[in-house]
Amino acid sequence: MSWRHVIEMSDLLDSPSASGKAVAEVLKSLGATEVEVTEVTGEAGETEFVKVLIPGTNGRSSGGDAPTLGIIGRLGGLGARPEQIGFVSDGDGALVALSAAAKLLDAAAKGDRLPGDVIVSTHVDPDAPTQPHDPVPFMGSSVDMAVTNSVEVSAEMDAIVSVDTTRGNRICNHRGFAITPTIKEGWILRVSESLLDIVERTSGQNPVILPITTQDITPYGNDVYHVNSIVQPTTATPAPVVGVALTTVTAVPGSATGASDLQVVESAVRFVIETAKDYGRGIASFYDPAEFERLTSLYGSLAHLQTKGAES
Repeated sequence: MSWRHVIEMSDLLDSPSASGKAVAEVLKSLGATEVEVTEVTGEAGETEFVKVLIPGTNGRSSGGDAPTLGIIGRLGGLGARPEQIGFVSDGDGALVALSAAAKLLDAAAKGDRLPGDVIVSTHVDPDAPTQPHDPVPFMGSSVDMAVTNSVEVSAEMDAIVSVDTTRGNRICNHRGFAITPTIKEGWILRVSESLLDIVERTSGQNPVILPITTQDITPYGNDVYHVNSIVQPTTATPAPVVGVALTTVTAVPGSATGASDLQVVESAVRFVIETAKDYGRGIASFYDPAEFERLTSLYGSLAHLQTKGAES
């Protein structure tokens, strides 16, 4: 179980003084030896990106051949101070990713190491801006999405789960978490059956799928609607990406406080951890390579959807 790590990380992040450096110190205390903190300043402020490697027994970092999973916590910020007081709904992407990192490090220190490497990346910003959005206000971000992708997405990631609070919508109304279809190089592929198995065992419920549109998989800044940033990592990598959305029955703004449901957070943490276990062992797959090759041979590349298009 991951409850202790979720509660401790929640206490750490729910603070006006939350920082990437403080998170890094906690991860190091749990045994992390490769933690990067990168401070980035944008037009709307600054934030600290945190990236940690959890080496596997047969991971590429040690010369093995087990695949590497990336876990990215997506968010605008942990807080919207001074406009809001406390931890905002949008912060749960970072909370899930960092709680998973803490649990994986703790398990590894006790002897339960995964076969493949896991790279966890997110950012820590206690006073991010907000921005208008329908049906409810978005959290903004201190830095541009292209910059975020450049820091959080690594070439070493063979597949990515991108965790993002997705409560501010009317298309996926469910208390819990949902996953998206797999997205790869502009293609929205079928939902992974092996990931559906993991959803069932970690949630105890029938799987819920977040609808993803072509607009959502194009880069921010092209003046089209995006449900949120959940699958934006796909614009910066050829690796398959699956979104993990924390959802509610009603539309809750990302800038709302008091909205985090730690029971849902903990189940999402277990989902990404179990995905890391099964992916590194070759049990879980994100897509069928033969089918993807067939699609591209029939219809060509859709990689142009990873760009801002003709105007760029």
